[in-house]
Amino acid sequence: MIHLNKITKSFWTPTGKKVILHETDMIFPSGVSVGLLGRNGAGKSTLMDMIGGTAKTDSGSIDVTGTVSWPVGFKGSFHGQLTGAQNIRFIARVYGVDTESLLEYVKEFAELGSHLYMPVRSYSSGMRSRLAFGVSIGIPFDTYLVDEVTSVGDANFKRKSRFAFLDRMENAGAIVVTHSMRQLRKLCQAGAVLEDGVLTYFDDIDDAIAMHHQNMGTDEDE
Repeated sequence: MIHLNKITKSFWTPTGKKVILHETDMIFPSGVSVGLLGRNGAGKSTLMDMIGGTAKTDSGSIDVTGTVSWPVGFKGSFHGQLTGAQNIRFIARVYGVDTESLLEYVKEFAELGSHLYMPVRSYSSGMRSRLAFGVSIGIPFDTYLVDEVTSVGDANFKRKSRFAFLDRMENAGAIVVTHSMRQLRKLCQAGAVLEDGVLTYFDDIDDAIAMHHQNMGTDEDE
């Protein structure tokens, strides 16, 4: 469970103060996959960063029961001088999981072949993304933070990623950001819409999508 306890968050822009959340009190339930919707610039990424612990609130607190992942697929924290395998072993030790089990999982999942034993600095962006997604989904968390979960790789790898994510969701929850309403309907049961500093929770993802379309002035099929 993730409890946003009277959260306020804002920052200054060239046009003035931008309020992301204003005294928001809301719960993301345990074991539920929640789609997070909002127009570009509404503050979805900032909210995810606050939940993940990489951004601070202006006031209020975020109370977490269980473990929360870093953003799934985030590839910015690998050490470029280390090989993919060395990075995996390091992350496994940090999170207290079996190093060889995680290595074998990522080796099979990411399909990097011999590149797994080469320095990450030599990887293409796609290879880094495969490595990042494999490590992210290879560690069991109670709640996953997900940004465009199936955006990595070709069609086969995207399908593989989606199935791996759904398998994890059998025993975990998630907060999911994606521009694809189709993906939200496949991955999420509930939804939350962020608009003008107000976060509104819906038990049904279709209700959240309907409110988002209303806010955007768009049709359901867009």
